[in-house]
Amino acid sequence: MARKDRKQLFQLQNRSLISMTNPKSPIAEQFRTIRTNIQFSSVDEELQTMIVTSSGPAEGKSTTTANLAVVFAQQGKRVLLVDADLRKPTVHYTFRLENHIGLSNVLTRQSSLQEAVQITSQEKLWILSSGPIPPNPSELLGSKGMQAMIEQAKDEYDVIIFDSPPVLAVTDAQILSNLTDGVVLVVSSGKTEIDAAKKAKELLDNAKAKILGVVLNNKKVQDSQYYYYYGGK
Repeated sequence: MARKDRKQLFQLQNRSLISMTNPKSPIAEQFRTIRTNIQFSSVDEELQTMIVTSSGPAEGKSTTTANLAVVFAQQGKRVLLVDADLRKPTVHYTFRLENHIGLSNVLTRQSSLQEAVQITSQEKLWILSSGPIPPNPSELLGSKGMQAMIEQAKDEYDVIIFDSPPVLAVTDAQILSNLTDGVVLVVSSGKTEIDAAKKAKELLDNAKAKILGVVLNNKKVQDSQYYYYYGGK
């Protein structure tokens, strides 16, 4: 890789993982606010598993997922971030990890969860990358193996966060929403169409998902990017 490409990759990672690289920044503080709102959204019920999704691609879903995982780990929780986007996985790029073994291997019983999980430079944060892209992502995510993997992970981690494909693209997010305690929907200011966001919410509601709230991404205030969290539906 050329020096210029390496520099751009490093800069991209720094922006993506701002909660880790610049924890005192206003954006990192907003992610901690999102974390607090998520925790308060389920006071009477244990919230251990959640998915982060969006209506369409390139709305900041994966960046939000990664930073949420970081701030939960910074709180002292044992966190597992699972790349459940078995079509266009990105988590291993964000954290500069290998992706030879991951979720798809665990679900097809080619690897155990312990063998597939990778450590990160953030204390108390572990990653389960996607693994090789399978021909049948939806079937794998809705399998008994997925349910078993989640139950095993719940015994070993305090918080399990799934990065899932966009709702309107495929059914994967709806499948995962049935297996987890809640859903965070990411929308991009000035990009996400209102009708698309409404349709995504409708599909999640039809899947009996518990929508924890919505993250408004890329909202510019005084030429800076902030992230806002709106609780409830």
